[in-house]
Amino acid sequence: MLLQDRLSLGPNVMFEPNVWLTAPGDARIRIGGGSFLNMGVMVAATHEVTIGNHCMFANGCFVTDGNHRFDDPEAPVPWQGFTSKGPTRIGDNVWCGANVVVTSGVTIGERCVIGANSVVTTDIPAFSIAAGAPARVLKTITYK
Repeated sequence: MLLQDRLSLGPNVMFEPNVWLTAPGDARIRIGGGSFLNMGVMVAATHEVTIGNHCMFANGCFVTDGNHRFDDPEAPVPWQGFTSKGPTRIGDNVWCGANVVVTSGVTIGERCVIGANSVVTTDIPAFSIAAGAPARVLKTITYK
């Protein structure tokens, strides 16, 4: 991906052991400067996944813009390929707790906190604390 300019890493990006990135074909992954992906974080792009600057992903998070197809009853599921609801975008300064899943076509706004074990299936507005499966906004972050 790096050699084909499909993986973009800003300055001071840090990966802990067992971080897994995949972007077959023309797919792209962009990770902004100062972001930190802890142990076992996985990022899978079928088209485009963008992670902003200074984001933090705790152990075991999974971020993707794709979904496995399963609509052909004659073909094994692993052979059916992928669909996508569009790019997945994570704004600057977002913190995802352990084992968060961010699904296809989702945008998480800047300065959000996503609680551990949450599944983000819809957009989360900037300055939100969200949690649950599916994740929902619990509180808006205000600064004095």
